[in-house]
Amino acid sequence: MTHQQTGVESLSSKIFSSGAWVFALRILSRGMGFVRTIILARLLAPSDFGLLGIAMLSITILETFSQTGFQSALIQKKKEAEEYLDTAWTALAIRGFILCGILFLAAPLIAGFFKSPAAVWVIRAIAASTLLVGFRNIGIIYFRKDLDFKKEFAFDFSGTVVDVAVSVVLALVLRNVWALVIGGLLGNVVRLAVSYMIHPYRPKLILDGARFKTLFGFGKWILGSTVLVFLVTQGDDILLGRLLGVTALGVYQMAYLISNLPATEITHIVSQVMFPAYSKLQDDAEALKTAFLMTITAVSFISIPLSIAIFLLIPEFTYVFLGAKWEAIIAPSRILAIAGGIRSVSAIWGSIYVAKGIPAVAFRKNILRFIVTFAPIYFLTMEYGISGTSIAVLAGIIVSITYDFLFTAFKSGMGIKISELIRIISIQIIASIPPAGFVCWVKYSGIHFNLLVFLATAVAAVLVYLMAVALIQKLFKPYPLDKIKEMMRNRHERPD
Repeated sequence: MTHQQTGVESLSSKIFSSGAWVFALRILSRGMGFVRTIILARLLAPSDFGLLGIAMLSITILETFSQTGFQSALIQKKKEAEEYLDTAWTALAIRGFILCGILFLAAPLIAGFFKSPAAVWVIRAIAASTLLVGFRNIGIIYFRKDLDFKKEFAFDFSGTVVDVAVSVVLALVLRNVWALVIGGLLGNVVRLAVSYMIHPYRPKLILDGARFKTLFGFGKWILGSTVLVFLVTQGDDILLGRLLGVTALGVYQMAYLISNLPATEITHIVSQVMFPAYSKLQDDAEALKTAFLMTITAVSFISIPLSIAIFLLIPEFTYVFLGAKWEAIIAPSRILAIAGGIRSVSAIWGSIYVAKGIPAVAFRKNILRFIVTFAPIYFLTMEYGISGTSIAVLAGIIVSITYDFLFTAFKSGMGIKISELIRIISIQIIASIPPAGFVCWVKYSGIHFNLLVFLATAVAAVLVYLMAVALIQKLFKPYPLDKIKEMMRNRHERPD
């Protein structure tokens, strides 16, 4: 076995170990957050979620348009990252101060734009979170850079526990949006404290011009892509909130949250692990190709059937878990479930573009997605309401993944054919047909859905899917998951 092969296998071992920690963090964090959302949806009105949505949207706008890309630059750098830490931390701390001040002063203008005076102090209170995030210990980027996600788990989950616990308790007492606001702020306070407890690095207030310029030279493309991603993922919220009001915004954000679970949760897990892994493999085209195809296989194995399940079961989910007052989310959720499934696959390419040092490619892709999304969005929203907004979002996602496929086949240098990508995704779609048929049979058999029936149907559908995968695995050789299974076996047979 060559030294290079040993290095790749060692990295593969780290990837699986890191993936397990990130998966555990995401499942626990989002599981708790999901339970919190269901509880709060019962206790609070859609307008409360809309008020919080306005405040979070305001913060996201400013954070996006002042994104530095420094953390991605530090992770992507193979050497000498430590000498840039103080400059990066100082820049992020100054940015936090500036954002907090702007949000505090601009709160009345933002609330006026959305015609929601009650949002003023909600925005001002949440503005403090930008300050808390800016002062986090920059040393925690090494958790991702070195694929040490066990410590990342401790850092992030501590804040999530506080956020969820405080929000639920206060919702029972206050019955208004301040339960969400206070819970989120206290969660960020805990993350700030834990960042210094869990990593020994102590940043200093130093702003070195040359190092700042080096970081920004890479980060400017991250900024450009982040701005465009914001516009295509949050611009719909801004337009819809302006045109249809705060209640419609709350409904749309709930629909987006549920229907985009594959994209926001699965791909987030994969991106966290694979970006530093891709960065280590950036000079080895064959290893990078293998890792990339394995990533698409793993993501599509989960996200495609999950998106189909959301599409089919969203009416039952709404009435069982959220209540009839949320029934307006059903139609847009179905459109967004299709978009979310596609986006979960398309989002994989972002890590590759940055890891290979070509973030400009992601920037150009997002320009195209922005144009396709927003050219028709005003007309569609005015004509079809929330569902019209969702259709525009879906159109942008379809164009985005088309761009990814074409770039990979003709420009990436990884030797990947479009037919390879289509084969991986097609096999998972075929495997999803039997469980989809089972769910449809249950839905139209006249069975009344309650909590028990819903959960039993979901579990049975998963079992049907796994049986379908086992059958198709024998028909399609080589099956895309075989490589992942082989690497997992090798990892268990070899001491870490």
